[in-house]
Amino acid sequence: MDDYATIIGRVLDVRKATVGLTASLGAEDMVAQSMPDASPAKWHLAHTSWFFDRFVLQPLGLPPVRPEYDYLFNSYYDAVGPRHPRSSRGLLTRPTSDEVLAYRRAVDARLADLPGSASSAGSSRLSRAEVVAALELGLHHEQQHQELLLTDIKHLFSQNPLLPAYDASAAPDLAAYASTGAKASAWLSFDGGLREIGHGGSGFAFDNEGPRHKVYLAPFSIASRLVTSGDYQAFIADGGYRRPELWLSEGWAWVQAHAARAPLYWDVEKTAHQARAFTAFTLAGAREVPAHAPVMHVSYYEADAYARWANARLPTETEWEVAASKSNCLEQTFGHAWQWTQSAYAAYPGFRPLAGAFGEYNGKFMVSQMVLRGSSCVTPAGHARLTYRNFFPPSAQWQLSGLRLARDT
Repeated sequence: MDDYATIIGRVLDVRKATVGLTASLGAEDMVAQSMPDASPAKWHLAHTSWFFDRFVLQPLGLPPVRPEYDYLFNSYYDAVGPRHPRSSRGLLTRPTSDEVLAYRRAVDARLADLPGSASSAGSSRLSRAEVVAALELGLHHEQQHQELLLTDIKHLFSQNPLLPAYDASAAPDLAAYASTGAKASAWLSFDGGLREIGHGGSGFAFDNEGPRHKVYLAPFSIASRLVTSGDYQAFIADGGYRRPELWLSEGWAWVQAHAARAPLYWDVEKTAHQARAFTAFTLAGAREVPAHAPVMHVSYYEADAYARWANARLPTETEWEVAASKSNCLEQTFGHAWQWTQSAYAAYPGFRPLAGAFGEYNGKFMVSQMVLRGSSCVTPAGHARLTYRNFFPPSAQWQLSGLRLARDT
């Protein structure tokens, strides 16, 4: 097989896995939207199909599978036209889930037919290299939506008084809690000086991960492991949510506006009476989990306030990448919780967005967001890399976000 056929095979495998994530959902689960920042499962399935239809198949000269879906399932690509409001995605009872799955099958059939087909050469506006690049971006885009699909389902189910389980036997967030050791945290020190960060060389990376560039670091120390839920319980018990001196002004306003008392999904009343565990909603339903597990579902505001309470701070993304690049240096670098940094999401020196609509993928969001590093227990394996830059608004809690402490040396 040539590279063209290989990448299409990889794309189809990823798309099959996406559908598999919805196998336990009912029709009602597929359409509901629990908040404006989350999307229905059905919308994720449709949008990721629209991405390949609009940015791979149509530029190859194929007509759109469903022209009306251009409006319904465009996420934020202004270059290709208007779109349905994000906050109203849960009102799209039509097309039905079965129609969306039929749409996916139609897109998949066209993708499978691409190697050697006339459509892949005839009226194409793309070179073969450009098609491969678009397919690769679409593959990683779909994997991002696999993670969002799980976190959106978790938030949706948490709103149900029955506290239903998405997967009672193999929920990835529960597995992350259970597999975490109780080793004490230690401070790891690093010298200052010039360092290089960012993606360089071969292998896929999103445009916001580069270019690789030099940065100057002052000496710093970083914690060997993530902050645990037991650590965070101590912050709560010491009045952490009642002490404005610990919070950024905007964060304190957020605490008051939302009557915040704990990380998202914590059962505060039950947890208050437990010394060695805490109770939280997971993808397996409400469970008691060990206090030595990493704290998750904290906002940037909460992470920053905890760090100040602990006489420390959050690391910059440069510090995080330099420390994480040292073999066997940090525990829980990947696969547990995304880690807030104190770095605002902005362009690296020399950054250039991709041409055309793909230039809207990352660059247009470089304002009012904070960078997270590492990966969570629901992140696809290929996305757990040193240079990956996740980003969310500082108020976001519904992602599996935690924190690691740092301090000046």
